[in-house]
Amino acid sequence: MSVRTLPLLFLNLGGEMLYVLDQRLRAQNIPGDKARKVLNDIISTMFNRKFMEELFKPQELYSKKALRTVYDRLAHASIMRLNQASMDKLYDLMTMAFKYQVLLCPRPKDVLLVTFNHLDAIKGFIQDSPTILHQVDETLRQLTETYGTLSAGEFQLIRQTLLIFFQDLHIRVSTFLKDKVQNSNGRFVLPVSGPVPWGTQVPGLIRMFNNKGEEVKKTEFKHGGNYVPASKEGSFELHGDRVLKLGTNMYSMNRPVETHMSGASKNLNSQTQESIAPNPLAKEELNFLARLLGGMEIKKPSGPEPGFRLNLFTTDEEEEHAALCRPKELTYEVINIQVTQDKQQKEELARIMGEFEIPEQPKLSTNKGDDLLAMMDEL
Repeated sequence: MSVRTLPLLFLNLGGEMLYVLDQRLRAQNIPGDKARKVLNDIISTMFNRKFMEELFKPQELYSKKALRTVYDRLAHASIMRLNQASMDKLYDLMTMAFKYQVLLCPRPKDVLLVTFNHLDAIKGFIQDSPTILHQVDETLRQLTETYGTLSAGEFQLIRQTLLIFFQDLHIRVSTFLKDKVQNSNGRFVLPVSGPVPWGTQVPGLIRMFNNKGEEVKKTEFKHGGNYVPASKEGSFELHGDRVLKLGTNMYSMNRPVETHMSGASKNLNSQTQESIAPNPLAKEELNFLARLLGGMEIKKPSGPEPGFRLNLFTTDEEEEHAALCRPKELTYEVINIQVTQDKQQKEELARIMGEFEIPEQPKLSTNKGDDLLAMMDEL
């Protein structure tokens, strides 16, 4: 498991979340000023400097349930509200889209290009907000510094860590089904055509060498695909042509997207159920997330801009039906994280966390044990 995976997972899932929200805000004819406020608030919270500093520290991935808590908090960082069924659908769309992108990356390193595509698109949402643009550009620079020198082997470990995280998630998405890139059982179809990874050759030729390194024989074979050489490598710079299209906005055509549980997802194996079900360390993990999410303040609608509810389904009836039909093991109940805790709770948490130390006065501490929820009130 790579300890450098979390920033890539968070940023790409966050990008997919913004794609879906932007599409639904337009589909529901939310006034432009409100829609811009929602996206600006979420993006500003998502790229908060202190939050990014914590995110980029080497650490293990969180469980699916804990990560869902992150995005529930993030999605409600503005005047928009989602109920449980819409939040479930949003998270399903996010995870399946990024899983598809990771699976189809030509090289493990290209997951970084996918991330750049998401961040480039996010910048398009906030062209009129130079302060937030600067936050995103700072994250792009941090990505380049952190991942620019990693070896191919380290990127392979990151890709493998991501695939393990997405293992056993087989939720059918209407867009993928219509494009015939997903089967009815929720599994993706890997292509046998198109450009090969940059720096590699089109398959079809076997060359044999002697012990002196001299080529002695060539044999051709039929690979059954329709491959072509890669035209050029995508740019890993702050600005440039990424070439790779994975990670761009697939909702730009404004077509409705539905999700359905496949049989495989309804019957998750014990390993996946264990990651979703409560466990003795869940409180430890979520309190750690509370510190990580200190910059994510849920704003209460007030004043001239009242809040509104966003529905990710076509009708309210569809939303209610989805909430009733969703398998219980796939419903992520978000645990409320309190800013303050009484003495007994703190002592119990300290016992569970072991080496993690929660200081009595978080504002005076600068280590990773800071209660960043307290920081929330200072932003």
